Formats: sequence, C-alpha cells, structure tokens
Amino acid sequence: MTSVYITIDTEYSAGLTKRQGRDSRAENFDSSIRCATPTGDVGVSYQMDVFDRYGLKAVFFVDPMPALLWGVEAIADVVGPIVSRGHDVQLHLHTEWLELAGSDNPVCGRTGLNIKDYTYAEQVRILDFARSTLIAAGAPAPVAFRAGNYGANDDTLQALAALGIGYDTSHCPGYAGSLCGISLGKADMRPLEHCGVTEVPVACIAGFGEARRHAQITALSSGEMLAAIRHARDSGIDDFTLVSHSFELLSRDRLRTNRIVKRRFEAFCKGLSRIAGAATATYRDAPPPVAKAGPDAPLLPHNPLRTGLRMAEQALVNALYGERKK
Repeated sequence: MTSVYITIDTEYSAGLTKRQGRDSRAENFDSSIRCATPTGDVGVSYQMDVFDRYGLKAVFFVDPMPALLWGVEAIADVVGPIVSRGHDVQLHLHTEWLELAGSDNPVCGRTGLNIKDYTYAEQVRILDFARSTLIAAGAPAPVAFRAGNYGANDDTLQALAALGIGYDTSHCPGYAGSLCGISLGKADMRPLEHCGVTEVPVACIAGFGEARRHAQITALSSGEMLAAIRHARDSGIDDFTLVSHSFELLSRDRLRTNRIVKRRFEAFCKGLSRIAGAATATYRDAPPPVAKAGPDAPLLPHNPLRTGLRMAEQALVNALYGERKK
C-alpha cells in the first residue's frame, strides 16, 4: 500500500496585509482561506467537501503567525473547521509576519523572509511561539512542519527536534527555484533521518532531460499526478507527498475561480479514490516511515505526450487566470 499525503499549506497572506493594513483580517480570510468568488467558495471548506465526497484525508499545514496581529482567534477560525471534519492539522510558518508584528515580535524586532534567515536560538523561539499558538487555536500538538517558501535549513530541523516535532517536509527536490537550505540534494527523494528529524521530501516526476517537476496541484496535470502515484505503488514506494495551498484554486489575483485547476483538483481526487493499492494518510494517524534500504526512488519517467498536454493546459491557465494587465 502506498500512502498518499495530500498536504495543503493553509495561510493568510502577509502581502495582502502589507498592502491593506492591519485591519484587513476579514478580507484576508475571504481571499486566502475561504477563497470566496462570485461563483462560490473554493478554499479550505470546499476542498474538504471534495475530500469527503471521495473518502480522502488531507494534511493542512496551518500558519499561526498572523496571531501576532489578530490574536489566536484568527487561527482558531482556520483550525476549528479542519479538526471538526476529521482532517489533520500540522505546523506551517511564514516569517514574513514578523515584519508586521511590531513590539510583539518574539525575536526582538529581527525580520527575514525565511526561517533559515534566523539563528538556531531565534528559530527555537519562533517555532515555539508558532507551536503554542496552533495548540491554543484548537489543534492537537503538531508532529510535522513545513517552512514557508520551503525556506528551512539544518538549524530548523534541529530546532524542531528540540521542540519534539519529529517530521519536516520542506525539502522539495523537484523544484528548481526552491529556497530550501537543508543539506540534502536531488537524490534524496525518500523519507530519511536528518538532523534529528525524519525529513519527508515532496514528490516529483521526471521532465525533459535532467529536469524534474514537483508534485503540486498547479504544477502537474491530474493525469500526471495519478500516473505518478500508480508508478510509486508499482515500484514498492511506501509514500507520496503532494503539495497544494488553501488558495490554489483561485486565479492569481484571487478574485475568480480558476476553473481549469478546480477541475484538475476534482479529477485528481476522484481518480485517487479509485486507485487500488494507494490511500491517503495523515501525520496524526500514520506518519511516513523512514524509507527501507535500497535503491533511490524511481521517478515516473518523462512522457512527451503527458508533458505536452499539461503544457498546453498550463498555457490556457496562464492566459485565462494569470495576472491581469493594469
């Protein structure tokens, strides 16, 4: 059985708050968590509706850092519905919020785009604040973490270990632009012990030449994702980690439903529910085990037809749902 971890980075937008000010919590919730559009909501609640329809479980990595501005209630509004519907809540963290925190900054005014920009001691304080806030918002004590922007380093993993968080999934070997500073490479594609925690890489598939493509709802077609999971199952691979975001089914301006990606998401969930030998799993109930000794995980081989179809679909997505010219 291959365990599929559908992981959703669930976060308010620091950028929107910078543009609209500290009093923008309601607008931020509507565009980042609820994802309200004239044709209906496509955020966290909608995603859970689809998961429930097909008997799937997801892992929502929730960022509690906006509590620095709006209090724990802003995070409870996110966590409560997820927990009540039986899905998993784990810890996510964007340090961009520290710039907005003013005197409430837990590291004495220090700011940085990524958690790796801080010292080990500072990372411990930031992560401890985030963990405590997530629990106060109604989540079980987290056992897993993903850094915002994948921007962790080895100090982050050691800080997680010191705080009793045993899993990290910030290493994305298929993402060429990753800001991850963890001392692992492209060959590290299976869960492994590293710096005191179990590092769980985000899955990927083979692309043109030596290129790879990471497993994300907006990066792969539904056919590619399903083919990759079947390939993992047939190769005896125990786990497959897929990434999405709370706002991923919106247009880039977050004003409209991205109908193409929404259909892709629904087709993926329906297809996954029908794959024998693969099932969704969570960190709460069945975290990924360290990979058994043996050869590196084989990637789904590059298929020019699948790639071409996805590139055509992506071109249409960009034309219809990309940034609008001002």
